[in-house]
Amino acid sequence: MVRGKTQMKRIENATSRQVTFSKRRSGLLKKAFELSVLCDAEVAVIIFSPKGKLYEFSSSSVNKITQRYLKNVKNRAIAQKTTEENIENLKCETAELRTKIELLEDSKRKLLGDGLDTCSIDELQQVEEQLERSLISIRARKNLLFKEQIDRLKEQVIYVYIYQEFSFIKCSIICIQIVFSVLVILNIFL
Repeated sequence: MVRGKTQMKRIENATSRQVTFSKRRSGLLKKAFELSVLCDAEVAVIIFSPKGKLYEFSSSSVNKITQRYLKNVKNRAIAQKTTEENIENLKCETAELRTKIELLEDSKRKLLGDGLDTCSIDELQQVEEQLERSLISIRARKNLLFKEQIDRLKEQVIYVYIYQEFSFIKCSIICIQIVFSVLVILNIFL
């Protein structure tokens, strides 16, 4: 005999409703027991009948499991609250960064000479002063690099001069040795 699919709606007949409740309650408690035994899981099932009668099953203690459940729910709520606070903080930080980026882009445009049509005299004065400070900084860096390069070139010139002097002295020593050898040879033959 094939059973049809049961519609999920309230059973109108009180007797049928009570019989269904009793059978399904027994089945649910049996499944809870099987789950706790087969999977070594802590299981607690609490059922109140329509008349208010309590039915329960627990693999250990109902109080212990409900306390663990409440603690877990509390921790999840705290984690959820922390996550929501973090999201809110990140939104505020993002808005601040967007504002800073817009200000920096506006400042960059002004320094490049774009968008100056809407600037007041004070704003133009500020842009001019910023450009002058930038030029001073750029020139200082450029002069430092030139000085370092000049110092390196001076060192190279000194090394070249020393090498030339060393080469001259070496040639002079060789010439003296040749002259001395010639004199020695001449003395032998004379």
